[in-house]
Amino acid sequence: MAGSAGQLGRALVERLGSRVVWAGGRDALDVRDEAAVRARVADARPDVVVNATAYNMVDRAEAEPDEAMAVNEAGPRHLAVAAAEARAVLVHVSTNYVFDGGLRRPYTEDDAVRPLSVYGRSKRAGEIAVMSAGGPNLIVRTSALFGQGGNQARGNFVDRILEGARSGVPLRVVNDQEVSTTYAPDLAAALVALVEADCRGIFHVVNEGSCTWHALAVEALRQAGLPAKVQALTSEELAAPARRPRYSVLSTERYRSRGLPPLREWRAALAEHLANV
Repeated sequence: MAGSAGQLGRALVERLGSRVVWAGGRDALDVRDEAAVRARVADARPDVVVNATAYNMVDRAEAEPDEAMAVNEAGPRHLAVAAAEARAVLVHVSTNYVFDGGLRRPYTEDDAVRPLSVYGRSKRAGEIAVMSAGGPNLIVRTSALFGQGGNQARGNFVDRILEGARSGVPLRVVNDQEVSTTYAPDLAAALVALVEADCRGIFHVVNEGSCTWHALAVEALRQAGLPAKVQALTSEELAAPARRPRYSVLSTERYRSRGLPPLREWRAALAEHLANV
């Protein structure tokens, strides 16, 4: 498993336990290094290779497109080729940001993709790289991930909101971008279930329900018992470097059609996360 230091990687290692033959973060395996990736996979001889790595700094990617592509396109390509050579299944995690937000109903796996940002384009390029490698693959798109661990200095969105509230920092969050949220341990369980069911192709996996980023912030503060107020902004008022879809809720119908249980409702998942932070 590549990317085991992140939120999803950590949850997967905890769930799989002794079934993990090798797991490491970027310090142990740089997925941009093709030779290192092929050597690591060949040595481990796995049945399944999981790519839990990502360059996920959405705004910074606008100024660092080469770095975003190196991690999000070249990295998956290296892992997919190595997995194919080892006759292993490649499990790759992608994003709702491959969509442009033009629909007003949950996106299915068959809907046309049109990413609006460098980050979104790099993640779509990673999907294409995985599908083009010639080996069996499972691509799972998810959204607004939160959980324990992670490589970002300030944590995930929920962590940053709580930190800001406790520090007395004014909280300003967009209220016109609707997303599905995903709790890392729930996603980890779903990935294992998909693999065990021999699923292939693209699947959307998120917690049930949807909300705006502002609603997520307000609910996190309510559950945490923090009285801080959150100012609602439009995307234009926030003026972030990267464009984001106004609506990128993901449909999990394909996942559920395989007889797999839906993930719990997002507020319940958020409650468990907050109980553990």
